[in-house]
Amino acid sequence: MAPNLECRMYEAKYPEVDMAVMIQVKNIADMGAYVSLLEYNNIEGMILFSELSRRRIRSVSSLIKVGRIEPVMVLRVDKEKGYIDLSKRRVSEEDIQACEERYNKSKLVHSIMRHVAETLNIDLEELYIHIGWPLYRKYGHAFEAFKIIVTDPDTVLSTLTREVKEVGPDGQEVTKVVPAVSEEVKDSLVKNIRRRMTPQPLKIRADIEMKCFQFDGVLHIKEAMHKAEAAGNDDCPVKIKLVAPPLYVLTTQTLDKEQGILVLNNAIASCTEAIEQHKGKLVVKEAARAVSERDDKLLAEHMAKLRQDNEEVSGDEDSEEEEDTGMGEVDVDNGAGITD
Repeated sequence: MAPNLECRMYEAKYPEVDMAVMIQVKNIADMGAYVSLLEYNNIEGMILFSELSRRRIRSVSSLIKVGRIEPVMVLRVDKEKGYIDLSKRRVSEEDIQACEERYNKSKLVHSIMRHVAETLNIDLEELYIHIGWPLYRKYGHAFEAFKIIVTDPDTVLSTLTREVKEVGPDGQEVTKVVPAVSEEVKDSLVKNIRRRMTPQPLKIRADIEMKCFQFDGVLHIKEAMHKAEAAGNDDCPVKIKLVAPPLYVLTTQTLDKEQGILVLNNAIASCTEAIEQHKGKLVVKEAARAVSERDDKLLAEHMAKLRQDNEEVSGDEDSEEEEDTGMGEVDVDNGAGITD
């Protein structure tokens, strides 16, 4: 029989009044919108139209859309009938921020727990009863416990116990305290937590312009680039790359954002000092900052386009020497671009 993989994220079956909760809009009716409470196993709630906005409503569709996920405030909870009344207009910016933060953490915890339950063929609720909810009680949020488990699983998991009833030799029922987690569950949980929660290095980048019009200026620039790279360390190695003269980018990867920015700033300072000794100039176009994969992709596309543009203007169409000369420089020695 397949395990039950549906379960609320928190121990309480219903949210408290005046609490912000994350919902998804399911459908819009005559009186208001029916929604699912995502943290409470999708139990149903309702937002009356009067609770959508503090202003006069001109268009309901501009305020609420089917499928949208957002935080709302709990107004009333009737546990007997299962009615939950919610409000969009009463939720503050602070409530929204706190709710989104909590939900994102809870969603990650839930995803890990669900995967473990599915892999080991056990009910998700059973996993929450013995592991998830006790960790919420002890750490405020299971996410905080999971962060510790990444490096020190025993500190967290060895404290979890549960009571089991057994019949003793004399026929009397006795209660025994045993570990809450079997080795199999523990191994699967730790493996999944480490896979999903091990911090990923951040990429830090700075954009500079560097010029040197002295004799051997190119050599002086190269020397300054070496100085920049030498400012890195094992935790934050620095790379400097030419985009197109006079634009260069410095990058590093690190788990510590502040440390990465500091290292790049030191690299820029070393580079500046080296180039100014030869009457060159360095200007910071964009200061050191964390960048996303998208930024990296845009830079790579920009460099590829510059390379292509350079290749199109240097050399004639019959030249065989145009494979890739870095930034598409004219190959003077081989006479590229020179025709009889």
